[in-house]
Amino acid sequence: MRLKTLLVIMCLTISMIPIVIIGGLQGFKSAFYLISLIALVTFSISLVIAYLITRPIENLTKKIDNISKGELDVKLENSEIYEINNLTKSLNRVMVSLKLAVHKVGVKKGEIFEDAIKAKEFFEKKQEDIFNSIAGWAWETNEKGVITFCSKNIDKILGYSSEEMIGKNIFDIIPPANNKKTRSVFDQAAKKNKPINNLKNWYVNKNGEKIYVITNGVPFFDDNGTLLGYRGVDIDISREINAEEQIEKLNKDLSNLKMEITGFLNEHDHQDFKRTDKIEATSKRPDEKWSEQEFDSVFIFDENANILDCNENMYKNLGYSKSEMLSLNITDFDALESKEDIAKKISKAKKDGVTSFKTIHKRKDGSSILVYENLQYLKDKNTFKCIVRED
Repeated sequence: MRLKTLLVIMCLTISMIPIVIIGGLQGFKSAFYLISLIALVTFSISLVIAYLITRPIENLTKKIDNISKGELDVKLENSEIYEINNLTKSLNRVMVSLKLAVHKVGVKKGEIFEDAIKAKEFFEKKQEDIFNSIAGWAWETNEKGVITFCSKNIDKILGYSSEEMIGKNIFDIIPPANNKKTRSVFDQAAKKNKPINNLKNWYVNKNGEKIYVITNGVPFFDDNGTLLGYRGVDIDISREINAEEQIEKLNKDLSNLKMEITGFLNEHDHQDFKRTDKIEATSKRPDEKWSEQEFDSVFIFDENANILDCNENMYKNLGYSKSEMLSLNITDFDALESKEDIAKKISKAKKDGVTSFKTIHKRKDGSSILVYENLQYLKDKNTFKCIVRED
């Protein structure tokens, strides 16, 4: 409330005393004109008193404001009011000391104030630029979680302006399902005066949509070590979370597809190779050359599924050269079996001597072929032979 208004109200309140007395003795109706005259005179006098008191205060305030801007030659006028006059004298003494200090330092008038103002403006601009450059928004709360500061870029994420966020409790924008958990984390951190690290949580924006954020904050204290609140940064990671969910869904779909393909392959029985003599003919040592007239694709590999040797049909069917083929691992061209699946089949072949299954080979150009593989364990050389036939 302004001082002038307060003085007018005080005078009018005091005037009610004689008005009530006169009204009680003569009656308000018969003493109407007298009461109105008293009220009018009192109101007029209160305005004059308020003007006489507030005007020197307002003038003094303007002078002090000019001094704060570096105008050290401002003249402070005396007042008829004793208390205000004493205040003016005290300020005059401060002005003299300030001028003397400026003279001794050797700077121009106003430079101290101008530098301070420029430094403040520079710091505020720098702070705002930093806040706008981060992916999230900066905030500060009191010890109860009420937001006392919020960077302006919050409107790009939550839809609220920074002014709208001031005074809100941070827990008001957290969905009820997550509120208890988040409040518990804040409470535990506050009890131990510890920071909040990588807290993942949901917020609700102005449109009612959920935003997934990661929160990091540190406590701050007064000179006595009493917790005043937290300040930190929230970063919107909704896009990353959505991407993770999509990847998880794709992996699940891929796993289901693989199971369907495997089931489909297992439903169709495949006859055993009829040409046993052809298989035996291809059981050469890794250092021997393969016959170009052999019908099946054959390759030799070790326990780690690295290709050691292969015949011409094998590398030509996949579109590789011989040297390229010998640099591959089975996982490089088997589109259906994972590294773990292949390891299990190698283990089974080593245990049982042989194992057969259907799979899909991926050519160098990206195309695929459905094949039937027969794995044989060559115990004397501790290697494996795979005979491949297109299905």
